[in-house]
Amino acid sequence: MVTTLSNDTFLRALRREPTEYTPVWLMRQAGRYLPEYQATRAKAGSFMDLAQNPDFATEVTLQPLDRFPLDAAILFSDILTIPDAMGLGLSFEAGEGPRFARPVRTEDDVARLAVPDIDRSLKYVTDAVSQIRRALVGSDGRQRVPLIGFSGSPWTLATYMVEGAGSSDFRLVKSMLYGRPDLLHRILDINARSVAAYLNAQIDAGAQAVMIFDSWGGALADGAFQTFSLAYMKQVIRLLKRERDGVSVPVIAFTKGGGLWLDELAEIGADALGLDWTVHLGRARERIGDRVALQGNLDPSALFAPPDAVRAQVRAALDAYGPHPGHVFNLGHGINQFAPIDSVTALVDEVHTYSRTIRQ
Repeated sequence: MVTTLSNDTFLRALRREPTEYTPVWLMRQAGRYLPEYQATRAKAGSFMDLAQNPDFATEVTLQPLDRFPLDAAILFSDILTIPDAMGLGLSFEAGEGPRFARPVRTEDDVARLAVPDIDRSLKYVTDAVSQIRRALVGSDGRQRVPLIGFSGSPWTLATYMVEGAGSSDFRLVKSMLYGRPDLLHRILDINARSVAAYLNAQIDAGAQAVMIFDSWGGALADGAFQTFSLAYMKQVIRLLKRERDGVSVPVIAFTKGGGLWLDELAEIGADALGLDWTVHLGRARERIGDRVALQGNLDPSALFAPPDAVRAQVRAALDAYGPHPGHVFNLGHGINQFAPIDSVTALVDEVHTYSRTIRQ
């Protein structure tokens, strides 16, 4: 699936090449803050029906691109598709978030785990990737922007698999971590091999960059993070296909709450690190140097301010990073479902406009 990109700024920034402006995309950019997304979800009937239908997934992936001049598309899916493919029975209850019918808590539960057959159980995801790639091609035969594929990290998937749902204290998975680390290591190894196979399948289907969401890495103590999250992200990256059709496929790693471990994260083999909003962009760049690109990191809550205030926050973040190459603008976590659309419009416009002046 070789196509010429109309806009490759995002990929060049990940390679730390000079760009005319700072590219921008937003975590959860296809989501509940958009009325068109709400309409599509209502048509689909449920979140799972939406995510597992390539037509709907393509539709909602393209919606934010039709509204904002973003520099990348990201596959619409969920980070929990892998444990669902393992047979854990994923569902989404209104107002409660994801839940697994068969959590993994005993030796027998762990013994039953296996790397899923990606081609069979997650074909709806790879079909969506291929379909989105085709839909991104315009009438001139050029692809509008690159497509990002993604997965949850081995540790983040494990938290949901053991807890059975989201958690505020991670009591069950941390009890396993400290009391039966052997069981947790087996889960994490299976998850790492599954995530690598899943991301490689997305790359084969047409993803032009991939991202690992370590959403709960920051819940770990120092020392435990390196053992139970960092090491397994490194394993995933080591198993990834880094090139397709002669073109490099960059990898972004994002640990929410991972500012303490930036230097170690920069050594796991990723091309870029995502930063949450607690990290100062300028100081992070000084620490990391030119080892990796950086992505981030406006506080998502800043979008609740008036558009002029949003623009001021964008300028402050861009000034903090400076005119150096290797920056992709993003939020420090996913966009809030109640974020005003006018604020998102202001954010994207200010990133493009102000970053051009910095580069001049």
